Amino acid sequence: MPKIKTNKGAAKRFRLTGTGKVRRRKAYKSHILTKKTTKRKRSLRSGALVNRRDEKNIKSLIPYK
Repeated sequence: MPKIKTNKGAAKRFRLTGTGKVRRRKAYKSHILTKKTTKRKRSLRSGALVNRRDEKNIKSLIPYK
């Protein structure tokens, strides 16, 4: 059985937690921050979990992580 190639774009964006869930960063934090409220920017700092419906597809992109 050949090895599966890791999708490098996905590997940079997602990490697996200890329980096997997929962790992600939140979007909209890179630029145009002056019009966003402090509360909104603060909530964007924390990570989030990927929706369970998308987990299977993302895990196939990062098989060895």
